[in-house]
Amino acid sequence: MNALTHNEGLALRAPAADSLQDAVPPVGVAATAAAAAVAPPRTRSWAHGLGLPLQRARQMPLALWLAWGVLAVVLLWAVVPGWFSSHDPLVGLAGQQLREPGAGHWLGTDALGRDVWARVVHGAVHSLSGALVAVGVGLVAGTALGLLAGAVGGRTDEALMRVVDVLLAVPSLLLSLTIIIVLGFGTVNAAIAVGVASVASFARLVRSEVVRVRRTEYVEAAFGSGGRFGAVLWRHVLPNSLTSVVALAALQFGTAILAIATLGFLGYGAPPPTPEWGLLIAEGRNYLSTAWWLTSAPGLVVVAVVLAVNRISVSLSGARP
Repeated sequence: MNALTHNEGLALRAPAADSLQDAVPPVGVAATAAAAAVAPPRTRSWAHGLGLPLQRARQMPLALWLAWGVLAVVLLWAVVPGWFSSHDPLVGLAGQQLREPGAGHWLGTDALGRDVWARVVHGAVHSLSGALVAVGVGLVAGTALGLLAGAVGGRTDEALMRVVDVLLAVPSLLLSLTIIIVLGFGTVNAAIAVGVASVASFARLVRSEVVRVRRTEYVEAAFGSGGRFGAVLWRHVLPNSLTSVVALAALQFGTAILAIATLGFLGYGAPPPTPEWGLLIAEGRNYLSTAWWLTSAPGLVVVAVVLAVNRISVSLSGARP
């Protein structure tokens, strides 16, 4: 009886000992786990950091690749035009008037023997710089008005938005012509006039974004924790309101190029013999029947740049292509 009881006791203790042995990990496993817990996290390599942008680049549609390519080429025209043409855009060659496009002159020559390709390339700096000034004026002034109206609210908001409504009611070309007549002719004045005409669009968009962000929980928490009004606007409201504004700025850049070219065509932009794209189209309109390339070359460049910028603005806004 005692032997049976002793054997049963051993049988009952055996599973407990096995489970305890299974529960306690070996010394090597415990040491490895402890070392892993103490070891610092593994840093990602630079190749892994480049993986995500490269993956996104592969997923870009062909139209977006072409848009970025067109914009990059035109920017190089503006920065280093000498890389693309060795001809002087202001000096004509004797006996080379109205030459058709060929090996010596890729886009032909004009009535004074000037190389059209050189004039189009060197004209990029005037058109792009004017568009950049126009977008800068509209972005800065419109953001300031929209931020003030959306953040303060009340009568200030109503007064500023009524001014914006009046600006939106006036056609942009008419408003630009009115401003440029007051300021005077020239590329810079034309750019400022186009920028003033775009202030209303930026102000309305910024105001709506500021009102949306102003009602979020983290902004209310920033005010509740003792944050000053100006500091909260600068650190929280304004940065989170500029996502849509960046896309609008890209869209307005293409619109500004088209508007400045229009003013140049009407004679309110850069004076001759400046190789500005709108002025090039105006100079060649009298030779449409005999020298079609004088207007076709700069006109196609304007259309290509505006379409490329519009396509990029669509991608920045997050819309589906």
